[in-house]
Amino acid sequence: MTRSVPVPLIRGRMPRGATVPRQPKPRWLRVRAPGSSGYLRVKRILRGLDLHTVCEEAGCPNIGECWHHGTATFMILGDVCTRSCGYCNVVHGTPRAVDRDEPQRVADAVGALGLAYVVVTSVDRDDLPDGGASTFAAVVREIRRSAPECRVELLVPDFGGRDADLERVLDAGPDVLNHNVETVERLYRTARPGGRYRRALRLLERAGRHRPATPTKSGIMVGLGETRAELRTTLADLRVVGCDILTIGQYLRPSAAHLPVARYYHPNEFADLKAHALALGFRHVESGPLVRSSYHAHEQADACSAHAPG
Repeated sequence: MTRSVPVPLIRGRMPRGATVPRQPKPRWLRVRAPGSSGYLRVKRILRGLDLHTVCEEAGCPNIGECWHHGTATFMILGDVCTRSCGYCNVVHGTPRAVDRDEPQRVADAVGALGLAYVVVTSVDRDDLPDGGASTFAAVVREIRRSAPECRVELLVPDFGGRDADLERVLDAGPDVLNHNVETVERLYRTARPGGRYRRALRLLERAGRHRPATPTKSGIMVGLGETRAELRTTLADLRVVGCDILTIGQYLRPSAAHLPVARYYHPNEFADLKAHALALGFRHVESGPLVRSSYHAHEQADACSAHAPG
């Protein structure tokens, strides 16, 4: 059903000189350019506090809608990633030293924006002994101190598979723990060469065992060349490790240097994937062309709580 673009890929990037015909985006992927007063207010606050967001760094198509409504996904630990994933628009290279004041500034932004729900993620920091776990924990503590009613969702890296670092983050008390598997196992070598599919699954399983009351969440992009059978296997694998919340969205190519889009999924296909995932037992599934991990995250958490067992 799904067919890959027949161009060889090297560690997640296009080979030099290779070209792939650009596919026009279907109508259901068109979004309005940002620029509302709400959008400009969020931008002004974030600039004033010298904070980064994954909304900007990853080129999220929903930035106009989310910022208009006063929500943003904070990206901590700088804006340079130590890994080079073939689908990601975040700059990779050698990061700067950790900013020790960043957790407080994130908490200040939460207060300034009046947030009741916040999502915090990061670049990969394989250069740090704990992968940035201590900074994640510090952010949760600072938000809890200054805005105790605000719920906190963390979208974490894999911490190199180290249980102690993951547990440090969980012990800080996030309301939701998210780690995206991103794609099917076969495509990890080209799409996510720094990651490991089984390591991602193990993180989610370990999180569920260490903090059973904290919902776990993961996300998948489609359109990288996966097959329907591979998608079904990935969904089943996520349920085996107890993942509660699932997001499924369309991969959009950030630039000609990134992996090509194998094809665009129709909204009806996203509906079918959602139905299949719910039948597997996920407590909540968000599936659609423009769905991203933190898109309507507070609504996902509320729906998950409403379907909690017992």
